This record gives sequence, structure tokens and C-alpha cells, in this order.
Amino acid sequence: MRILTGTAGWVDASLLRSGWYPPGTRTAADRLRYYASQFPLVEADAPYYALPRATTVEGWINAAPAGFTMDVKAYSLLTGHGTRAATLPADLRSGVGRPWLTGATAPPGLLAELWRRFHQTFEPLQKSGLLGLVLLQFPPNCRADAAGRAWVQAALRHCEPLSAAVEFRHGSWLEPEQQARTWKLLRAHNAAYVCTDMPQSHPGAVPPLLAVTADRAVIRLHGHSHAWQRGGKEDRYRYEYSAAELSAWAERSMLLGDSAEEVHIVVNTCCAGAAQRAAATLRDRFQPIGPPSARF
Repeated sequence: MRILTGTAGWVDASLLRSGWYPPGTRTAADRLRYYASQFPLVEADAPYYALPRATTVEGWINAAPAGFTMDVKAYSLLTGHGTRAATLPADLRSGVGRPWLTGATAPPGLLAELWRRFHQTFEPLQKSGLLGLVLLQFPPNCRADAAGRAWVQAALRHCEPLSAAVEFRHGSWLEPEQQARTWKLLRAHNAAYVCTDMPQSHPGAVPPLLAVTADRAVIRLHGHSHAWQRGGKEDRYRYEYSAAELSAWAERSMLLGDSAEEVHIVVNTCCAGAAQRAAATLRDRFQPIGPPSARF
């Protein structure tokens, strides 16, 4: 059993202002090297907002040490989120004709081309041995109905042969009458189900249910902000996990490890180093801190 801990992203503005990085850690490469000396796993969330340049991915490969794992969050349009046309690759923006797109309003052939470029972008990361899982996070309007299942299945097919992890944002996928169908869909593509911790006070909330549907399992911790529904990004994810909460999630990760070869725990809270503090507590539960050479 391997339990890897880390955070969603490593360069958000509040983290850079917090003093978590040592003085003099100014370049993107230096920050990733330092981050990788502290954690064995990171989730690259920037690709959700736009496909990175080849030089950016090359920089990740050069900066990351052997044994480090990088999960990658798929571009928003690939999983049906509303996406600004301005974030498309420049040569694909002409002819779109609208400032925002969804999977349903994208011009014919655009999604297939974006998937082709996604694979092209991250092939070097896979060949380097750094790529872990591709996170397919579906929006709250993706529900466990015929249209939702077709969308998830199409994304999983396009993602292959890369290993996927699926995060739902609507609780219908886990309703008792739907669970078996959901697990069957994920297992058919060897896709990991993402166990989420999120506020439970709103309609459609996904409960923190544990399940293993592939050789790897994933936990994503989003916190319990009261501003989840109406706040901005920082307000939605501003949360400091208590020691008791983290201990409970450590126990749950070990339960998942009984059925999975590897468990990824990603802390997705902010701000000012809250995610790194929580991830460090979990890391020390499984991998006591030591010199980078000893840990990698």
C-alpha cells in the first residue's frame, strides 16, 4: 500500500505571500523543487484553466525529482464546465462566436481536437514517469441520468490510455439506486472514483462515501466553508482542517488502501498555506519528513 499526500496546486498567490516557500525561492522551477522536497504528490490544477505550453510541462519534468507523482486536472471544457473562449488555444478561438462555451455549445470537432492536444501536451509527462492520474471533475449539472452517463463515458474514452480519476459534483451519482451503475461505469474504464469531503448543507452535495473502482483510489479534501455556494473561489475553499478531521481522513485512506494499490490524498483548501499545513499533517502520518534524498 502506498499513500501519497499533496495539494491542489503549488503556486497560488496567497501561498506565495504566506512565507511557506523559503526566501529566494522565486522561479517556477525552484518552487516545484522545494514543494517536491516536502510532498510526494501534487495535483497540477492550472491545466483546468488552459492547456499549458510544451515548455511549461518540460519545466515540470526538469524540476521534479525521481519518484515524484503529478496528477493533472483536465481542461474545463473537456468535462463540460462553462469555459471562457479566451482560454482556448489561440488558433482555435476563431469561429467560436461566443465568449463562453460548454460541451453542448462547442463547435463540431472542437472537443476532439482539444483532447488530441491534451494528449500531445502531457505525453512527455507520461513518458517521464511523473504522470499519475488525470482528474476528470464534472460540474454539478452533470447528473446520473442518460445524458450525464453518456458525457462521462465519452470523456473516459477520450482520456484513454491515460489513467483517469472521476470526481462528481452532484450527489445523484451516489444515490442507492444509482451506485452500482456508477461503479460499473468507472470500473469498465479502470477509472478511480474520487472520494470527496465537501460541505453537505446544499442540494446535490456529494457525500463522503468511500469506494475503490480501480488500482488507485483518490481522496480530495475541499473543506467545509459556509460560502461554498455563493462565495468567490478563495471564500469557497477557505478552511483549516482540525487535527481530529485529518486523523479521521487518515483512517479512511488506510481503509481504501486495503483494496487499492495506491491512494492519493489531495488537499484543496486555501488560503495562505492551509492546504500545505493539512497535507503535511497527513504526510507525517504515513511518511515522516526527512531529507529529500531519503524520501525519494
